[in-house]
Amino acid sequence: MSPQPEPEEGALFRAPRAAVAAGAKAPAKRRPAAELPVARVVVDSPLPHLDRPFDYLVPESLDAAAVPGCRVVVRFSGQSLSGFLLERVAESEFSGQLLYLHQVVSSEPVLTPEIRDLARAVADRYAGTLSDVLRLAVPPRHARVEREPRDEPPSGESASEPRESGEGHNDPGPWADYPTGPSFLAALRSGKAPRAVWTALPGPDWADAIAAATGAALGSGRGAVIVVPDGRDVDTVDTALGRHLGAGRHVALTADLGPAKRYRRWLAVLRGEVSAVVGTRAAMFAPVRDLGLVVLWDDGYDVHSDPHAPYPNARTVLAMRAHRAGAAALIGGFTRTTEATQLVESGWALPLAAERATLRQRAPRVRVAGDDTELARDEAARTARLPSLALRAAREAAATGPVLVQVPRRGYLTSMGCSRCRATARCQTCQGPLAMHSAHAMPYCRWCGRISGDWTCPECAHTHMRANVVGDRRTAEELGRAFPSLTVRTSGRDDVLTEVPDRPALVVATPGAEPVAAGGYAAALLLDGWALLDRADLRATEEALRRWYNAAALVRPAHQGGQVVVLAEASLPATQALVRWDPAGFAERELAERRELGFPPAVTMASVTGAAAHVRELVERIELPEGAELLGPVPVEPAGDANTTQGRAERALLRVPRSDTSALARALKAAAAARSARKEDHVAQVRMDPLHVV
Repeated sequence: MSPQPEPEEGALFRAPRAAVAAGAKAPAKRRPAAELPVARVVVDSPLPHLDRPFDYLVPESLDAAAVPGCRVVVRFSGQSLSGFLLERVAESEFSGQLLYLHQVVSSEPVLTPEIRDLARAVADRYAGTLSDVLRLAVPPRHARVEREPRDEPPSGESASEPRESGEGHNDPGPWADYPTGPSFLAALRSGKAPRAVWTALPGPDWADAIAAATGAALGSGRGAVIVVPDGRDVDTVDTALGRHLGAGRHVALTADLGPAKRYRRWLAVLRGEVSAVVGTRAAMFAPVRDLGLVVLWDDGYDVHSDPHAPYPNARTVLAMRAHRAGAAALIGGFTRTTEATQLVESGWALPLAAERATLRQRAPRVRVAGDDTELARDEAARTARLPSLALRAAREAAATGPVLVQVPRRGYLTSMGCSRCRATARCQTCQGPLAMHSAHAMPYCRWCGRISGDWTCPECAHTHMRANVVGDRRTAEELGRAFPSLTVRTSGRDDVLTEVPDRPALVVATPGAEPVAAGGYAAALLLDGWALLDRADLRATEEALRRWYNAAALVRPAHQGGQVVVLAEASLPATQALVRWDPAGFAERELAERRELGFPPAVTMASVTGAAAHVRELVERIELPEGAELLGPVPVEPAGDANTTQGRAERALLRVPRSDTSALARALKAAAAARSARKEDHVAQVRMDPLHVV
């Protein structure tokens, strides 16, 4: 058989057009749906000038699938973008020709009307875009999970129907220790919407109190959303809810679940199969039906502020959600924040706290290592990291149970200094702080990682260094030498312990990583108070007190021998508030001082951060409301390399009265939208209610 001749190069491209057209099938002409043919879609775009719905035609083929709240794909500016179908209407106000919806990804209505409206309000409050908020509110789709058969509510009941939750549902439980606690539960059971700022008693029953409040809300036929700081707290509340509500009434949402399991539980909430949710920050947007209660635990913890644009805080979002849904609110912790105190002073919420007599029975004894009595006995207590009072307390308490040692810093030696003149040791290359990994390691730069074994003090030419800030691992090493017969355990970011047994041991933990001790700790040592109080931050004192209270609340009551030793200046207001166990009084004084000085939360602030030229350009274009103040711009202290490719970073602060919060957000949003409409790549981060203002 002879080989076939090779086709001439390019012959395929010279085929007659008529022949090609004859073999092709003409596309069918699409027609819009007969009813409500216009779909309003929010596209997934971070550009502020595109933060509005766009109209598309719904083809007949997608009429049944294109339901409000579903995920869609549309053609937008020559590319395919995902989005959410907000609603369908009969006509469009757009006078031009509308494009058709390209695809309905899923007919599951994942965006409920309540969350849609809440997301719009949150975006407006934080000068952000709706698509950014929806990215936080609605988890990514998992197709296989959506196709799974739905679970039926227990015993054929609807999850939103009233049902008794456990035995003794009318028993106030832990709320009996609070004068207004039983009335708070009664209001929840009757379907009312009480709002309270809760100063919790020390001890482990805070989770049971939250579970009891949740059971009261569910008993009235409504749902509940509970937001806690981390996964350990989720597990604690999840266990308490299981005891109080029984099986199948709630779900826990955390990032550790994995995408499939998390999405399955989220769908159970969306579909009304469960009516209560406990989770971390993202759970504030959980689509619970007939919302009757929102709970936020430890509201001062900075993890409640989302690190993604538009940086909403769970306290503000849950307060907005409770107000819009007519739901009850419970904002609590062992301490009281200035923001929560302002809610009380404004009348939005009422205080919920125990009487002093009850508090004295539950709280441990608090002692200060640097008070006058201890200084008269031990002059070294003024400078010693572990003065004799702390050592005596640890030795006595370790005979009866575990001792908690709270250290503000993780690591080994996180800051070094000259042993002669005490000047901070810095890298000769980038001026970053020097630190050490272990006793046998060489000093290294925390910014650039350069080894600095040949360091010389630029102030006095001395070559020896000392520790300025000691981390948890070095503290554990020191305590192991001081108490050779005791087991020393550490709990930090890399290895967080959940619980320790009720036997003699020393537990060294960083703030937020303190494990719970069975039966409570016999004592707690709060070391290096100066490291918390001396930070250049408006909230340094408030944050230090929050960390102290959270650790001290894990200690046994004073009548059981529980004691807390804090290493800080005795005359400081925060130290005195801890000794008296008076978080509300401290927060009230702190709020009064901030109101006098014009600092948040007495006023509203926004920050604009970025390269100096970009910050100044954006600030100049903002049409600020009358009475607004501009502070700065000023250089921002670098977290790493001091130089950027576009120059040193700067930050400007904008301050307005709280009544002008919405006006400031609108002005910032308008300036950002005008910049993005001009397709400028200049980046400056805009943030309402920044965590750090000084």
